[in-house]
Amino acid sequence: MSAPSAPPPSSRRVVDPLFTRLEAFYDAVPRDRAGAEQIGPFVLFVPDGPGLPLYARPLIGGGSGGASLSDVEAVRARQRELELPEAFEWVHETTPWVLPLVEGAGLSVLKAPLMVLGPDGVREATAPGATVRLLDPEQPDFAAGVAAFRTIAALAFGSPGTAPGPVGALERDAALRAPDAAEAEREASRVASQRAAYAIAETEDEGALAGGAYQRVGPVAEIVGVATLPAARRRGLGAAVTAALAQRAHATGADLIFLSAGNDDVARLYARLGFRRVGTACIASPPAGA
Repeated sequence: MSAPSAPPPSSRRVVDPLFTRLEAFYDAVPRDRAGAEQIGPFVLFVPDGPGLPLYARPLIGGGSGGASLSDVEAVRARQRELELPEAFEWVHETTPWVLPLVEGAGLSVLKAPLMVLGPDGVREATAPGATVRLLDPEQPDFAAGVAAFRTIAALAFGSPGTAPGPVGALERDAALRAPDAAEAEREASRVASQRAAYAIAETEDEGALAGGAYQRVGPVAEIVGVATLPAARRRGLGAAVTAALAQRAHATGADLIFLSAGNDDVARLYARLGFRRVGTACIASPPAGA
């Protein structure tokens, strides 16, 4: 089953309880590790410590018919001033006015299938020869596991797609850096309080080959960063990690579990696990080389 990656041509805003819940989540989750600055019709999330870079989003509530290109440029100027990525994220169905503005500003837009886990829950997924485990903040290898996940994600997203490639365990080990103590402590606190979870897939001989995480606000959980080293692709590792994270989220009380697929091929993999497309998550950034 294939879903088009482009958003629907209509500029009509969709008002739906599901999208209302998603917007509340998207607004709340960055505030766990960031401050927020309002710039026109946007809110810019500014990290308050080490960790993943953040972005700007439309103000919660949607409609901003008076927004203009100058609002986008004001956000980008502030991002440059703070040495943050010039990045915007939004859901097209909720705030369709954003797309023409960011494209008018010359930004490239990834239109990712937005997918929600269906009422029957996630289907079982196994990766022969590999073990999937959720990282335990009480264990001494927690920080190293988070560092391995982030290294795998950086390498995997640097070689996008689902086709196998040459980057594997040797490149992972060469790129791996000791975890930042403050960041590891923060992530351990988030996992212990069920605001986050991390999972890795590993083999005895090769070590960690894939990983993923979820971030959570109340009963809503978003699975993020699922990635497999290119040399280990097409072994079922990403699917097994996704299933484990969805199972944990459900077992701990989440009743809305969702994710964004990088493209249609990835969306088909998630569909096999029980996720269905409900919309389009947009991610804008300057074109490569700009």
